[in-house]
Amino acid sequence: VQLQASGGGLVQAGGSLRLSCAASGFTLHFYAIGWFRQAPGKEREGVSFSSSGDSGDSTYYTDSVKGRFTISRDNAKNTVYLQMNSLKPEDTAVYYCAAAKYVHTIVLSDTDMDYWGQGTLVTVSS
Repeated sequence: VQLQASGGGLVQAGGSLRLSCAASGFTLHFYAIGWFRQAPGKEREGVSFSSSGDSGDSTYYTDSVKGRFTISRDNAKNTVYLQMNSLKPEDTAVYYCAAAKYVHTIVLSDTDMDYWGQGTLVTVSS
């Protein structure tokens, strides 16, 4: 069972990146997905969530990324994406994807998650 996150990098403010989170060993469709991030010196925070496919596939975004980030799934590829547009220097962080099976709320905490990806660094220069 593994989540493999990728797509991070260095981008100028206003630019875009797409993060990918590929699952192996389990089917993402049946899991709620969260993208979290941790900036230097700060606690990890939940950025965006997607409920499982059999729970209505709802989405949530924290206020600071609403209108700029989009979470999506490709069930055929067993992969979840986080499209990040209009990036700001304050978006700089290590981004983690995570999956949770038996949850009933859209907004999840670290302790709700069953599997974690390894993190991918996003650096936004001003």
